[in-house]
Amino acid sequence: MQIVVLDAKTLAGNDLSPLSRLGELAIYETTNEQQILERCKDAQVIITNKVKLNAATLESLPKLKLICVAATGVNNIDLQAAAAQHIAVYNVAGYSTPSVVQHTFTMLGNLLSNLHRYQFDCKQGMWQQSDIFCRLDYPITEIANKNFAIIGYGELGEAVAAVAKAFGAKVIIAERKDADAVRSGRTEFYQALRQADIISIHCPLTDQTRNLFDQQTLAMLKSTAVIINTARGGIVDEHALVNALRNNQLAGAAFDVLSSEPAQSDNPLVTYQAENLLLTPHIAWASKESIQRLIGEIANNISAFHQGIDKNRIV
Repeated sequence: MQIVVLDAKTLAGNDLSPLSRLGELAIYETTNEQQILERCKDAQVIITNKVKLNAATLESLPKLKLICVAATGVNNIDLQAAAAQHIAVYNVAGYSTPSVVQHTFTMLGNLLSNLHRYQFDCKQGMWQQSDIFCRLDYPITEIANKNFAIIGYGELGEAVAAVAKAFGAKVIIAERKDADAVRSGRTEFYQALRQADIISIHCPLTDQTRNLFDQQTLAMLKSTAVIINTARGGIVDEHALVNALRNNQLAGAAFDVLSSEPAQSDNPLVTYQAENLLLTPHIAWASKESIQRLIGEIANNISAFHQGIDKNRIV
């Protein structure tokens, strides 16, 4: 069995031996659209994280039986075409939960403690110039006793809520924006936003959640609130967010995701340079342990396919 990895660079050099034990493994660090057919012409299995496989490509790969997506989202695969070609598609879910939770609170702690500003000042020799034992130039705020709103209460949202409670926060689980009824233990969407001191986004990007946070929604937040996004960039209107930050309608934001990735030089969150925004390059998922779990689960998916097991199967 020939297995082709199209964008191994996204696996950060982690151990691929669980995959090599399953067949003849061809590894490519990156692959562009023009290279796919040549590299995959004999493949029975393709592993891809972000390389797109459209209908024309799938129709030109008659030996292909299985696509393993090295991620949870499968929007880079034409699922209808895959089904028509009798190509199975498997994804991996849940592998990155500990990593994303850690990154969420790393960004939140940095933002609330102004750690990035203090660190910069220390590097500039400002501590040595202090007339007291410390420096207190920027406010430091605790998570404890804050209203911590979770947007998207799946596995990740639940895990973040558990840590927020450990910090002493008051967790608010937001109901879906247009829900007909508010489920037990949840708070109506707009009410949750108005109460929130901290908002952490963990919902998927869908037609219903695209620009969920726009100018109108952001205007409902407290001016002292902060928003953390480790989900998908398109959930927040980036122009509206920058306007809210610039006009002090929002105290701060920390984002690991953008509407278009890799970052574009004209993205509003890239061009905005104030200290109330922290930006990281979509790394919340990418701990070494997380990626190794991902590789292991891809190997399990390949084995499951050959055993006729549909766990993690999308089509």
